[in-house]
Amino acid sequence: MKDRVRRLFSQISPKVDRLLIGNATEPHLDQTFFYLFDVPGGLFEGSWLVAEPEGTVHVLTSQLEEESARQAARSDPGVEVHAWGSREERERLLTDLVPASASVGLNYRELTHEQFLQLGSTFPKAKWADASNAVRKTRQIKDASEIERLGRAGAIGSRVAQKIPGLLRRGATELEVAAEIEYAMNREGASGRSFGTIVGFGPASAEPHYAPQDRRLEPGSSIVCDFGAFTLRYASDITRSFRFGPTDPELKKVHETVLAAQQAALAVLKPGVPAKDVHLAAQRVVDASPWKGRFTHGLGHSIGLAVHDGFAMNPTVDEPIETGMTITVEPGIYLPGRGGVRIEDDVVVTSNGYRFLTTAPREYLEVGA
Repeated sequence: MKDRVRRLFSQISPKVDRLLIGNATEPHLDQTFFYLFDVPGGLFEGSWLVAEPEGTVHVLTSQLEEESARQAARSDPGVEVHAWGSREERERLLTDLVPASASVGLNYRELTHEQFLQLGSTFPKAKWADASNAVRKTRQIKDASEIERLGRAGAIGSRVAQKIPGLLRRGATELEVAAEIEYAMNREGASGRSFGTIVGFGPASAEPHYAPQDRRLEPGSSIVCDFGAFTLRYASDITRSFRFGPTDPELKKVHETVLAAQQAALAVLKPGVPAKDVHLAAQRVVDASPWKGRFTHGLGHSIGLAVHDGFAMNPTVDEPIETGMTITVEPGIYLPGRGGVRIEDDVVVTSNGYRFLTTAPREYLEVGA
């Protein structure tokens, strides 16, 4: 992990003496903790990570996960594990590792207010610096190990996407299909879902961030399934849309338009291109169709230890695409009261373009009712 630590420190300005990453209780766990300490399991609630500029990492963990931490540290000589049995003991460890008047970088975007107040009490003379932008920029460029794990998560999502037509049967509820998708991901090797699975039938498929309910699948329904897997803490995020016959000519054309919009975005996706240009390439395809204005969200986001990993592609983002980014490309068209279509894939940006991490078929597919 030393290389990741050094890259992160190089992004922090002005320079700091230490970087402190803290976990509260789930779901308030800073994934940067696991970016700098590669431990496959455990929550590490209440744990702290102290990083030094030359690359050394100190992990302060409770006895609940001490063995997992020590086992992970055996393969990384740059990591030192310190176990604590009480809050007072944890505070003493922190004061041993962080000089009293140090300049300390904190990930403001993830640190809870309670943690910040506690740090102020423990280190009244410390100078705090917001390292959150440095954290974001460092984490959004993935190394080979991260891309390999993201590829494994994407492969699980792709295999499950191909199973979905076999899960669609008349009378099944959205909740039942969502449960089948999550079970299938675990059977394929996922350690869990990377976010709440979305399954929407009929009019519900026109709501991008829908939560599945007890709506039953009936003939003439459009279907949107948006889901993802965790593999060794890394996420996938894939969306496929289907039709539960009979054919609706308009919604078939909507699907074809969304696919064309995704292809248009991918055609311009390469290092150096502003993120907004990738979004606008897809938006132009939709706006030239009869459904102008029905693409109602950003084109995509970075993906990694978190399913939304800090970078976005939308019409306001000038930040350029960079080699090593892993991002989703997910245009959609939504017709309230009727149905919607979204097609989403994970890609890694290469030196001259991109490579798919998710590979399930994207074309229009009508399932017999």
